[in-house]
Amino acid sequence: MARRSPGEGSVTQREDGRWQAGLQIDGVRRTVYGKTRVECYQKLSALRKSAQSGMMPNPGTRTLDDLLHHWLETATPTLKPRTLADYQQTYRLYIAPTLGKTRLSRLTPDAIQRLYAGLQTRGLQRAVAKTHAVLHRALKLAVLWGWLAENPAERVLRPQYHAERKEVWSPWELNVFLTQARGNWLYPLWFLGIVTGCRPGELLALTWDDVDLDASSIHIGKALQRIEGEWVTTAPKTRSGIRTIALPLEGTEALRLQERQQAQWRAETGRDWKSWGLAFTQWDGTPLHGATASHGLRRECRRLGITEVTPHGLRHLHASLLLREGLPVPTVGARLGHAHPGITLAVYSHVVGNQDKAAVGAIERAIRAVGGP
Repeated sequence: MARRSPGEGSVTQREDGRWQAGLQIDGVRRTVYGKTRVECYQKLSALRKSAQSGMMPNPGTRTLDDLLHHWLETATPTLKPRTLADYQQTYRLYIAPTLGKTRLSRLTPDAIQRLYAGLQTRGLQRAVAKTHAVLHRALKLAVLWGWLAENPAERVLRPQYHAERKEVWSPWELNVFLTQARGNWLYPLWFLGIVTGCRPGELLALTWDDVDLDASSIHIGKALQRIEGEWVTTAPKTRSGIRTIALPLEGTEALRLQERQQAQWRAETGRDWKSWGLAFTQWDGTPLHGATASHGLRRECRRLGITEVTPHGLRHLHASLLLREGLPVPTVGARLGHAHPGITLAVYSHVVGNQDKAAVGAIERAIRAVGGP
């Protein structure tokens, strides 16, 4: 038989072990459920507050699938194509199979926590963090729309994800690559990644109009991505992503090499050449897929017997080289297109930390210069 909790009004326990609470509002009986007495009482309190404010949640029979469909449909104009695709993929792979058909009125924090635990058991640590971000944002909107009184994702243990430290080449490995990979048709692209620190998508979007060989610089203001079979050009996340990057002499020579290589392709292809105006392309002038550059780099690393890295890893290599040479963090961050130096510090704190002994030497010299002991 259901038991009433002392001093908690209509909060009762059902025979199946769950707890439920009812509240009569404007002649309509509202019921909430919870796995525990505390959870059910919290829902009842939220329901009372909503009734007092005149903002009664009404999830009806809507499911989590319904919420995500409506959210992504309305958010499409404000989201970058890649972000939208990532949200859709995260929901499709990690949320929908388990909770998609769950009614919003029955979605509980413990159900969400169990979802996270299942993903963690499978070793999908990054997926857990992405899943929480998608769920939390969608359910926050459900509260705003009046579909829910509260956000159940607010009352879970937020999953933590710490990206593994990126491995970069040793000086010996870098030398091997620079001296033995020159014959690869993708070498100019990889080399430019090393000397500019650009994101792979930024280099793939680079047009010859963005290149100034006389001034030895390139202008970065967009990224090229392949999303659901379509080429999409996107703007940087922040204004700091729009920048002009000075090139060393070797960087300019790499672009000249690419220019000659592309001219040869154009001559061989003839009328079949596709004029996209891009600096880095396939042999027929069409955009170069990021996967092609990534797989090619891994194969080249294996051939040379050096640590396998991705094109994004060349960006980390660039930043590490500059920081180890003692360049200020804000300078390095600006070159990378970071919104503020704190991002650079967060990603490369292990490299900056390696300068601690140099800092000791610097402070010793400063003290001695003013006559210290």
